[in-house]
Amino acid sequence: MKAVVCRKYGPPEVLSLAELEKPTPGKGQICVRTVATAVTASDCRVRAFRFPMWDPMILMFRLIIGVSRPRKPVLGLVLSGEVESVGRNVTRFKPGDQVYGMTGPSFGAYAEYTCLSQNAAIVKKPDSMSHREAAAVAYGGLLAGYCLEKGAIQRRKKVLIYGASGAIGTSAVQLAKQAGAQVAGVCSTANLELVKSLGADAVIDYTRQDRLNDGERYDLVLDAVGKDKSSKFKDSCRKALTDGGRYLSVDDGMLKSRVEDLHKINALMESGQYKAIIDRAYALDRIVEAHRYVDTGRKRGNVVIDV
Repeated sequence: MKAVVCRKYGPPEVLSLAELEKPTPGKGQICVRTVATAVTASDCRVRAFRFPMWDPMILMFRLIIGVSRPRKPVLGLVLSGEVESVGRNVTRFKPGDQVYGMTGPSFGAYAEYTCLSQNAAIVKKPDSMSHREAAAVAYGGLLAGYCLEKGAIQRRKKVLIYGASGAIGTSAVQLAKQAGAQVAGVCSTANLELVKSLGADAVIDYTRQDRLNDGERYDLVLDAVGKDKSSKFKDSCRKALTDGGRYLSVDDGMLKSRVEDLHKINALMESGQYKAIIDRAYALDRIVEAHRYVDTGRKRGNVVIDV
């Protein structure tokens, strides 16, 4: 099978297309023929081995993925495709099922076939959702859903999303609105209309001001970009909390992938209340180019890969 491998850490050029043996599902595993995947910020961090050193959980993660080179040379956290075969004791899926979701720390989605546990954050894909759309919503939808739940979104009236135009941010805006919150999104000038179209009640252009206006307060502030990017504007967001308000970053510990969040996205997508944001699509043999683009930090929503 064709697969993109990462034999060492470094720039996008460390990725290369290779022929690997097709995997066979073990006990409790399914083998998925991958139709589409996505280049996520996490994929790029792993490829470059770019992680903050201050978090004990991150230090543990660095040991899990490999210190000198990736333990799992085939990267890729999200996929959408068809169940090709199943191992023993698999009850959730059968061959022919159209599925999508996140592989987790085993990675492996940058390949024509991927084996993963039937208990991974994988669900059946609705017929109305394309494989590209499914690959696009999996990463942002799962992480945004977990962060908002952690921030007790159901009790929050005013929410600020910093980095509202990225994969996690575009999902967070939509999910926070569905939870009934008044949402403000922070993004650059080029993305103001996009964030408005997702339902944001207000959009704030961080390129035109270096802090929030005096008196602005929010019940929940979600940093959807991460702690490796800082600015005066982000510092002002951290301080703009109501009494009892909470500030969360996507870098606050290890984020969990939950099947129930994907079921929620399925329902919202089918009812037209949630949409996948796809910036660009590349073929698998252009994965280096795709990683270069994501590394610029300028993508809108998601960058998908046709496998």
